[in-house]
Amino acid sequence: MLGKLLGIIGRASRALTFFAITAGGSAVIAVHTASAALPPGNTVAQWNQIAENTVVGSGAFQNEGLIYMGYVSAAVYNATVAVGGDYVPYHGGVHAPRGSSIDAAVIEAAYDTLVNYFPSQTTTLYAAYTEALGLVPDGIAKRNGQAVGLAAATMLIQDRNGDGRMTPIGVTSPVATLTPGPGVWRRTPAAYAAPQTPWVGDVKPFILGSASQFLPGPPPSLSGDKWLHAFNDIQAYGSASSVVRSGEQTAIAEFWTANVIRQYNRLVRDLAATRNLGVVRTARLAAMVNVIGADAQISVMHAKYHYLFWRPVTAIDPTSVAPAGDEFGPVPGFDDGNAATLELMGWRPLVATPNHPEYPAAHGSLTSAMAEVLEDFLDTDRVGVDVHGFDAAGPAGNLDAVRHFDTTSDLRRQIVDARFWAGLHYRFSTEAGVVMGRKIAEYDLRHAFGEIDR
Repeated sequence: MLGKLLGIIGRASRALTFFAITAGGSAVIAVHTASAALPPGNTVAQWNQIAENTVVGSGAFQNEGLIYMGYVSAAVYNATVAVGGDYVPYHGGVHAPRGSSIDAAVIEAAYDTLVNYFPSQTTTLYAAYTEALGLVPDGIAKRNGQAVGLAAATMLIQDRNGDGRMTPIGVTSPVATLTPGPGVWRRTPAAYAAPQTPWVGDVKPFILGSASQFLPGPPPSLSGDKWLHAFNDIQAYGSASSVVRSGEQTAIAEFWTANVIRQYNRLVRDLAATRNLGVVRTARLAAMVNVIGADAQISVMHAKYHYLFWRPVTAIDPTSVAPAGDEFGPVPGFDDGNAATLELMGWRPLVATPNHPEYPAAHGSLTSAMAEVLEDFLDTDRVGVDVHGFDAAGPAGNLDAVRHFDTTSDLRRQIVDARFWAGLHYRFSTEAGVVMGRKIAEYDLRHAFGEIDR
């Protein structure tokens, strides 16, 4: 078996060699190479950054991107613990000969997984792969480490085959519509884009038994006081032209518009560096963040398209629907039927509304799951972490702003506030997401990534 794996490695390392036919008819071997500069940090941190750049650079939506990050992180984790021990592997794991190079295992697992899912990035990835392997001393330990990494990648790819992932990146899929009417989700301005990746809610979770395992109860009735207060509050505080939202509240709302894949994987690498985690513990934290994060997003997308509840912009401004209508209703839209609410034509949120339904809030689910991961990993709710986010004064996509969170409660509380002040979610939606994300993380942590009893 080892010889077979090493043979595959040899073929993979020659994947960028191709034959060209000259004008005279002779064959010429050409090799495509690219320069690479490895990111800082230990080997896991380096390939976490490479994976992040590959996934985000592909244009993946954040919910589907976390699935790809879960693939890579799980393979790297299994390769790492096979060599380094200490923790229970994901889905059975792979065997490592004694003395295998842990760095070679990490490099091979990450590279082989990434090129499988992102073959168009092979040239760029191969440059990093050859540079990274060049830093590992040649010999049997290196070759065995590569075999371990390839085995881990192969096992992950086979395990996830047919899991419901759809391609190409960003593709939509059919949605089971509800009867049009008050409370039902509509496409939102300005783009009125098609429903974002509904298929994510049907992907097989990594650890959960099913995507509906922690489905929250339904959103509140449009005739009740809870709806009335939620409607009035977000109309006032979430408006692009709000006169009651403070400058600090606006900054917090904008901070949390950063790409969550970059936010939380940056946190993994920061903790690896500042707390000297080492290769094995860094691999474990990265896997916990991305695998559990993927389960949280699979579950929340399932719930969103199950309830198909309308966004604030649709509820507050019934004229905000697509000019020609959509599959969820006519033009103009519906009001909520509650005489105590006052619709406001032209109302728009501070932050443009993403093209998926309202309830529960995806960021609430994810950030709450990440809070649980941090608490479990650091063995305290007083996590004391710095999170990077978007600074509205900087360029698009930046992570220049930094906010400190003493406790996991602080993190959860702020994400509820942030999505409310952004005009994206009623408080009850993010609160439901927070509860859901915590339950998902608690379940996943009970069933994966545990310490090996000695």
